[in-house]
Amino acid sequence: MTTVDINCDLGEGNTAADCTRDALLMPFISRCNIACGGHAGNATTMALSLQHARENGIAAGAHPGYPDRENFGRTSLALTRGDLLASVREQIQTLQRFAAEQQIPLTHVKLHGALYNDAEANEDLAEDLVQLITREFPSLAVLALANATMERAAKKCRHPVIREGFMDRRYLNDHQLSPRGRPGAVIHEFALCVAQAQALATGQPFLSAEGKPLQFTVDSICLHGDNPQAVTIARELQGAMLRAGIQICR
Repeated sequence: MTTVDINCDLGEGNTAADCTRDALLMPFISRCNIACGGHAGNATTMALSLQHARENGIAAGAHPGYPDRENFGRTSLALTRGDLLASVREQIQTLQRFAAEQQIPLTHVKLHGALYNDAEANEDLAEDLVQLITREFPSLAVLALANATMERAAKKCRHPVIREGFMDRRYLNDHQLSPRGRPGAVIHEFALCVAQAQALATGQPFLSAEGKPLQFTVDSICLHGDNPQAVTIARELQGAMLRAGIQICR
């Protein structure tokens, strides 16, 4: 049976009740990226998200972003490179401390929001971020967009990388994501999302935004947990993948 990892950004609320809602997704995914105090997250959400990840047997990683809670890390900040790297380091270390208290090993780092996008658009920034992770968090793989800048930076540093794909985003002919501002960049029909997820998991062809057949595989597929129907989508995705002979596991 083919296997694929499904990852989801969690721990981005403020209360224990938010974490309880997040936990409803965990039986249907294999990896979670936990906000660690930059764009979102606090002591309660970090501790409970880690606990729930362990109870559900899924991998847990750090999800650092720009330290900008007001804009949820979705706006680029004009920080010096040193200040930005220091913030990312502190965020990962914070989650590491909570994980150590529960004896839970973290497995990876996935950047959040504007920082994820900025690193993909700036080779120097990507290399600085990967070098930071390689130097100070060598056991944490980089979860990054497949066929793109952070993946190349990780390979350059010979650091483990988990290649991420998206079931609900169109790709360009060069295997890059279609910009969100372009018409049709986001796939809304669930059946099309499932078909693309299956193709990304198995290496079968699927159509680009321009209608060209694309063919590549990824290690992990992102499931957006902030969709109001996220639990239903996750449950139905798991069922559809299993019917296609694809098992969700890390």
